[in-house]
Amino acid sequence: MTTLATTLGRVTLKNPLIAGSAEHLIEVDGIRRALKSGVGAVVAKSVNESEAARDQLQRAEYLLLDEHWNPVNWGPDAPASAFVACRSGLTPQPFDQWLEQTAQMDREARAYESYAVASVILADLDATVRMAKEIEQAGVRILELNIGTPYASQARGAVSTELDPNNVLAIVAKVRDAIALPIWVKITGQSERVPDLAAAAFAAGGDAVVMAGRSLGLIPDIETLEPMLGTTLGVGGFWNLPLTCQWLALSRAKVGPGKPLIATNGAQTGLDIARMMLAGASAVEMSSPVMIRGAQTLADALAQFQTYLERKNLDPADLIGVAADRRRNFPAMPLKTGNWKNYVAT
Repeated sequence: MTTLATTLGRVTLKNPLIAGSAEHLIEVDGIRRALKSGVGAVVAKSVNESEAARDQLQRAEYLLLDEHWNPVNWGPDAPASAFVACRSGLTPQPFDQWLEQTAQMDREARAYESYAVASVILADLDATVRMAKEIEQAGVRILELNIGTPYASQARGAVSTELDPNNVLAIVAKVRDAIALPIWVKITGQSERVPDLAAAAFAAGGDAVVMAGRSLGLIPDIETLEPMLGTTLGVGGFWNLPLTCQWLALSRAKVGPGKPLIATNGAQTGLDIARMMLAGASAVEMSSPVMIRGAQTLADALAQFQTYLERKNLDPADLIGVAADRRRNFPAMPLKTGNWKNYVAT
């Protein structure tokens, strides 16, 4: 049988699929369902010290939209093309309660040969360092440091969207100096400098980089003439997979093949795991499809991914970066004089 294991620096996961942080991973039942699905790791819903970030969850609202921008019913029967638009917030739990729960979940995760990963979203750096130290002391084995949320411009002071590589370097270095835990640094895709952000995270001691978080978008409602849900929203979906893969390929070219990248935003199936790994990912986070359709989505994706590997007679490591490394620039492509005429509608 094909092995599914993948290595992220000091951490080896039993397979490359990670249940990414989202609302369905706030409570223990959701985390347990994800662990039972067989994933390599589960990232608990993020926390920080900000009361405003916790308050925002109580103001959160969600839409599932089809390809015509029409709302569709939430649930397992939603079309594959449906995507989430929302305004969200952080876990409602106080930090101490969240930490106790996350540490307990990571202890339980050992029985599944998996991990429950702590996720902290930067607001105040000193508070982030303090929380990172307490996470390590509690015995949690991995920290995801999220400095790339889409919402910083809409919730100032509550979360961060770091766009400057120098800031990333300083932030990650300070957290790295404080703890010995593996640190996965989650960065934004709302920048033309994503590879530079990744390089800075690694230079400061990050063990892996997660790319790239959702974007901000405005969706006008043509009936009410208002913005859907009243404001700017975080958006992401299957359509973002090519963008994530482009950032993976460019970042791999920047930092080199020895630096592990974790993909997020766009994966829905086991074949999407393969696509993102071919673009340079060593592992793939899946969030929105699981929130929409349940933890069975994770199990189904793993089964499809394993079937794919067996059909191709490959291991996960055989995929990483293959398509990225074969990517050529436009002048290197073969000449096809007049080919454009075949694609002009008449």
